[in-house]
Amino acid sequence: MAIYTKVSKNDLTEFFSKYNLGKVENFHGIKEGIENTNYFIQTSKNKFILTIYEKRVQEKDLPFFMSLMRNLFDSNFKSPEPIINRNGNYITEIVGKKAAVISFINGNSKKNLTPENCKEVGSEIAKMHMITKNLAAKRKNELSIDSWKKIYQNVKEACFKIHPQLSKIIEENLVEVEKNWPTNLPAGIIHADLFPDNIFFNKNKFNGIIDFYFSCNDFYAFEIAVCLNALCFEGTKENLSFNVTKAKKFIDGYSKIRKISDDEKNSLKILSQGAALRFLLTRVFDYINLKKGAIVKIKDPIEYLKRLEFHNNVKNYQDYFF
Repeated sequence: MAIYTKVSKNDLTEFFSKYNLGKVENFHGIKEGIENTNYFIQTSKNKFILTIYEKRVQEKDLPFFMSLMRNLFDSNFKSPEPIINRNGNYITEIVGKKAAVISFINGNSKKNLTPENCKEVGSEIAKMHMITKNLAAKRKNELSIDSWKKIYQNVKEACFKIHPQLSKIIEENLVEVEKNWPTNLPAGIIHADLFPDNIFFNKNKFNGIIDFYFSCNDFYAFEIAVCLNALCFEGTKENLSFNVTKAKKFIDGYSKIRKISDDEKNSLKILSQGAALRFLLTRVFDYINLKKGAIVKIKDPIEYLKRLEFHNNVKNYQDYFF
């Protein structure tokens, strides 16, 4: 989440007149995140989040995201409810851009999850995989391995500004990941961006997952790899370390809901390497292409360079848990 598009009270009053959600009383922008513009909205009836779609979110994908969120919410999965306007549509325009309103989830994100938090999240993301396994809606992963080379070509000439060896490291890893990427693992709808800021806790208890705008069809084990990268490292970029206890707890929680196959376990090293490479590349892209005037926290690419170096030294999946 971020603030790329600025709106006024009048803009919001006009927008919310198209909903049965009460009158806008207070609002403020949310600067966390990187993809869309988000505002917290307090109306005379309740609290909501307004999302204005920017950047990588394509209009053709919006029905998928709305269908997914509706399915999850209706299945009692702890996630926001997408809200229809007076015409029965989820998508409405504001200042010339597509936007949606979702329900507000109480709680806060945590920068560092405890091992027990990781176990809870593992169970919850496995529940999401099981709930959506028969969902008809489908979406290709637009940030899969095929796109990474294209992103790299866009940032190649500027990589030296971040790290003198960054281009060399990325090129070597692209070759290795493409050569060893699995082709026949269990797949379905995944969140694909399950970072701590997308996980809410209330009084240290899991209370919901937000931000489904990278969700797509891909390997379930790739989701696990993303989570190992996002949730199980700690420390600063100069002294980053992998927390085996958190990883084991996450896997324990996940496995109680959905069994992880031997093929998935054996692919975990290359998938984790690929996940680190994917987030390294998009962070480099965002770092280099920051929109002037945007209110946003840019995430440090070096954090994912360090993760990538860790995965390069892993021999097999057992190194993550024992």
